[in-house]
Amino acid sequence: VQLVESGGGSVQAGGSLRLSCKGSEYISSSNCVGWFRQAPGQEREGVAAIYIGGGITHYADSAKGRFTISRDKDRNTMYLEILALSPEDTGVYFCAAGTTRQWPARYAYQYKFWGQGTQVTVS
Repeated sequence: VQLVESGGGSVQAGGSLRLSCKGSEYISSSNCVGWFRQAPGQEREGVAAIYIGGGITHYADSAKGRFTISRDKDRNTMYLEILALSPEDTGVYFCAAGTTRQWPARYAYQYKFWGQGTQVTVS
């Protein structure tokens, strides 16, 4: 495990969460970080990504308006804030870091380093 996520949990619909991702060595050696979600029985999908150098962000259509990806440079920590959670947001959330020449970096193959995931359950 190269990255460590935290902040998941069980929340009621309409609530919010902020997920964190730490892994200073791996984030520092990468040019982008992404967050992926894997719902039960479904493939892992990219929900948000940030190009570290310029702070450019990309969101999946399902994430636009409610998800915010950000970076705390001093703590070398990445965040994913999710507002207005719904049961459809339930799944395991993974952060990933990598070096890519293709933007947006929305696909899993574009990332080299991964975390173990943090469960988000919305009821």
